[in-house]
Amino acid sequence: MTDTGFTRTTLALDGDERFVSLRRPLDVSGLGMNLMILAPGQRGRIHDHERQEEVYLVWEGTLTLIVESVPHDLGRGELARVGPGVRRQLVNRVPRRCAIVALGATPGAHAGRDGLAWASWEDAGPPRPPQEVPMPDDLPEGERRS
Repeated sequence: MTDTGFTRTTLALDGDERFVSLRRPLDVSGLGMNLMILAPGQRGRIHDHERQEEVYLVWEGTLTLIVESVPHDLGRGELARVGPGVRRQLVNRVPRRCAIVALGATPGAHAGRDGLAWASWEDAGPPRPPQEVPMPDDLPEGERRS
């Protein structure tokens, strides 16, 4: 943190990165903050968190947030909260980029890296750290929306 207690950053919407930490450049310690950019057809891992709740803010585009295998479409400016212990997946089914700001918090100080991931909704095996689960393939053309 700076001596003045003030930091700032910019949402890098035109960068090549799919996942950008906002917590680190802001020197935030009490919650996780990430910018996620999903190109048309891209989707994230199926995951949950042991203690962390997450809020997803759709900054641009349309997000399909799948919660325990049930899809929910969120448009620009909409937010959704997903509690700990609930599996979720972020999917972009439309032909335009989707930008999401994800905020995560736990009781007390933020605990990063407490995520658990599965390879598919049918995966009945024990969850693994997200870094050990490959990113899923992009959606097939037949599952995308126009």
